[in-house]
Amino acid sequence: MSEGGSGAGAGPGPNADEPPARGRDDRVGTVFLVGSGPGNPDLLTVKAKRLIESADVVLHDKLPGPEILGEIPEGKREDVGKRAGGEWTPQEYTNRRMVELAREGNRVVRLKGGDPFVFGRGGEEAEHLADEGIPFEVVPGVTSAIAGPAVAGIPVTHRDHASSVSFVTGHEDPTKEESAVEWDALAATGGTVVVLMGVGKLPAYTAELRDAGLDGDTPVALVERATWPNMRVATGTLDTIVDARDEAGIEPPAITVIGDVAATRDRVVTFLENAGSAPVRSTDEGGEPAGAEDDAPADGGDGA
Repeated sequence: MSEGGSGAGAGPGPNADEPPARGRDDRVGTVFLVGSGPGNPDLLTVKAKRLIESADVVLHDKLPGPEILGEIPEGKREDVGKRAGGEWTPQEYTNRRMVELAREGNRVVRLKGGDPFVFGRGGEEAEHLADEGIPFEVVPGVTSAIAGPAVAGIPVTHRDHASSVSFVTGHEDPTKEESAVEWDALAATGGTVVVLMGVGKLPAYTAELRDAGLDGDTPVALVERATWPNMRVATGTLDTIVDARDEAGIEPPAITVIGDVAATRDRVVTFLENAGSAPVRSTDEGGEPAGAEDDAPADGGDGA
């Protein structure tokens, strides 16, 4: 599975993309922490694609799109993903498996959705590999936090609507005694709030934002499986988005966009040509579906 040629980071070759030697044991393989982007294989970086093709083993999450995972031979991929409320692989196992495979001399790709350092535990895994003396490299990916809204016609910043954007997780470490997300402060920023992994807790944090003074008419959008073949979008307001989520059947993985920028989709949706970006389920102020006959998806598919 190795590439031919030579030269670290100089293109295809047996040592291509390998970190500098620095006294490393050549019998130990390298781990690449790779971001796969939001899921469409066309949005893989050139380097990510090359590493996936040349890897001996790919340890992947649930979030890389089905088209990306489908192109990896079954014999060299291992699923170490997590699913909210369902099956999951302990992080400790993933950490241990990366080390085991590298010490066997394998080129290991640890493949993650989006970017490995944006709520992807890439930092934790990098620290573990460093502690174990395993050479590794970080390969950034197109973050879903920006690309997801973008393909749905929603810019996270806009000169007329938002000069700042905050990225937060809707699914924190359950061992924390209290949330580290200061919803009061976010409500006061006046910018865009993008919540990743926040479908299940949508009622809780929309209520917190309203309690903190954010207007109930603030536009909100949910983008499910951005860039995947079964991508779906639901729109509404802070007051109506929970009903919109339920009526549209939005499931994880999905991104929540809160702020005036979410309303810009309505002005461009007819002209969107991004693959999979047309489906929409909007709600008006009364909570009733708008345009459902023309735009509602026929089949939402499974969560990932």
